[in-house]
Amino acid sequence: MRKIKKGDLVFVKKGKDKGRQGVVLSILAPVGYAASRVIVEGVNLVKRHTKPNPQKEKAGGIIEKEASIAISNVGVLNPATGKAGRVGFKVLEDGRKVRVFKSTGEVVDI
Repeated sequence: MRKIKKGDLVFVKKGKDKGRQGVVLSILAPVGYAASRVIVEGVNLVKRHTKPNPQKEKAGGIIEKEASIAISNVGVLNPATGKAGRVGFKVLEDGRKVRVFKSTGEVVDI
């Protein structure tokens, strides 16, 4: 179980997009010694120059899209405080394992 999941609203803590927030679109698995990376909607935008591909009916040009960002540079947004909160795990009485904010103890998963 991961501390950050697809669909979470996250806050960027470090880097050129510090202070911005967005929804996690995907999580990229670690390769070798590199840490996991996430793609966040509207954060770390880069421009890609693409060739046209008539077989796939793709037009060429400059496309702006999201690039990955290190998972350590983002945190799950705590709606109660409006800041990035640290996340831990807790097992409930019914046996479910859920994510909780360490500062407030409230459950992240609903």
